[in-house]
Amino acid sequence: MVHLTTVNTPPHSGSTSGAEDSSATSLRQVQQQLKKVQLQLADHDDCYTTSVYGSRFANQDLPKSEMPESEMPKEVAYRMIKDELSLDGNPMLNLASFVTTYMVSEYLTNPITVVTFRANTPPQEEEAEKLMAESFSKNFIDYEEYPASADIQNRCVSMIGKLFHADVGAGEGVGAVGTSCVGSSEAIMLAVLAMKKRWKNKRQAEGKSTEHPNIVMSSAVQVCWEKAARYFEVEEKLVYCAPDRYVIDPKETVDLIDENTIGICAILGTTYTGEYEDVKAVNDLLIEKNLDVPIHVDAASGGFVAPFVVPDLEWDFRLKNVVSINVSGHKYGLVYPGVGWVVWRSAEFLPQELVFNINYLGADQASFTLNFSKGASQVIGQYYQLIRLGKKGYRAIMSNLTRTADYLSQSLEVLGFRIMSKRSGEGLPLVAFRLPEVPAGAEGEPGVRHYDEFALAHQLRVRGWVVPAYTMAPKTDDLKMLRVVVREDFSKSRCDALITDIKLCMGLLEQMDQDGVKRQQEYINKHHLTSSKSTHNHPKFRKEKHSLQGKTGKTHAIC
Repeated sequence: MVHLTTVNTPPHSGSTSGAEDSSATSLRQVQQQLKKVQLQLADHDDCYTTSVYGSRFANQDLPKSEMPESEMPKEVAYRMIKDELSLDGNPMLNLASFVTTYMVSEYLTNPITVVTFRANTPPQEEEAEKLMAESFSKNFIDYEEYPASADIQNRCVSMIGKLFHADVGAGEGVGAVGTSCVGSSEAIMLAVLAMKKRWKNKRQAEGKSTEHPNIVMSSAVQVCWEKAARYFEVEEKLVYCAPDRYVIDPKETVDLIDENTIGICAILGTTYTGEYEDVKAVNDLLIEKNLDVPIHVDAASGGFVAPFVVPDLEWDFRLKNVVSINVSGHKYGLVYPGVGWVVWRSAEFLPQELVFNINYLGADQASFTLNFSKGASQVIGQYYQLIRLGKKGYRAIMSNLTRTADYLSQSLEVLGFRIMSKRSGEGLPLVAFRLPEVPAGAEGEPGVRHYDEFALAHQLRVRGWVVPAYTMAPKTDDLKMLRVVVREDFSKSRCDALITDIKLCMGLLEQMDQDGVKRQQEYINKHHLTSSKSTHNHPKFRKEKHSLQGKTGKTHAIC
């Protein structure tokens, strides 16, 4: 059916009825009044052409230090920011970071599944990203408004706790407790706070001094441990590495303990070489010496690897003195950043005075975090991965990564590199390596190479690869090293491409003279974005001397 409507005759044309004439008169009066109103109209130049690059915005600097007065079309804002971000490295070629660059890839768990390929990325499951995107607007702290999201966090804590062999609660207030965090750094801060407070309470009950608390840890710890000790005024007692040992020595660790020791940090997968520290040996020595000192396991990277690759390795709550564990969901937990988890053996090890009961938006809730408002997306993403992959899926992925790391180790060894990391699942799926020793001269003089690991890292960067070079922890004879983190998207074919480029870069460096390499390195140190003169680095805080990097030259490794 066609619907018809009348065509109205303009008021000024033809004859009109009395009512129509009155209406027209009123309209003209309104129009006359409007002419007297002075409006502040936008400039006509605020429009733009259909081409972003044909608009005036393409010929102007993007605002950098102050908000602009006027608006910008959404298409222009998107394109200009995207262009700025194009100067970032390719996350898939960033072999420095443990952080997940994309989520579940079906070909790793089900090779025959048909999946959709996106430009420049491996196949991904849109369901994971869709779930997370749909939760961007949820403030996780609002338990009353989003009870299902809060329950999902509790499920994740329970699953992760059981993965670490935590006791299952038989009733309210019994069994392991834990919480989500924005990453392992926050989790470690919370664990240090809990250990310090528990130590302080015990000392006060005994009528003893609560001054000068200390914590025992490796000199190879990630920088967040140094931050926690400094921020919470805890002295660092360091177990130093050696040229042939890159983890703590259990006996030396226990020997450093005194009455002011709040706890011991043991690392399940060090940042530099990925090696697992011997948590069981430390635990057994504590029991043997009847020392009531808690162990916190920093399982930021290894917590989602060891249970699936070396399930019989005892490092978790199976050990009596392990009271808390942190793990990063955004590393081998396979979730986009940032989400981390911390779990305590039981509520006994989390002092009640650190937990706040907050009535927020209508619901009472227990809170032990450094942050308050945060999105629910990453927690939901973690739950998706845990139930989507299951133990079988995680086991398949971590086994593949371990095999790829072993293959890369063997290939680099053939090229003459010295491998510093463990193999066959005895450490994280990464490869730490350094240049081979230079043979002595014909008359016995020591061999000299005119380039080092940092020069090789730079040449690989020119090829697009981000392979970091580091100076190892103090007292290791200033060892330099390179590190490749094998993540889920690092396939064998990409591994072969890396090996080919390493050969090419070494050949190029061999052809350069010593002065050429030196001038290149000096130029990089002076002009690179991460140099001490970079605009990212405030002049007041350059060349700090309080951290291990400032004191010894150790590099704060990327994690």
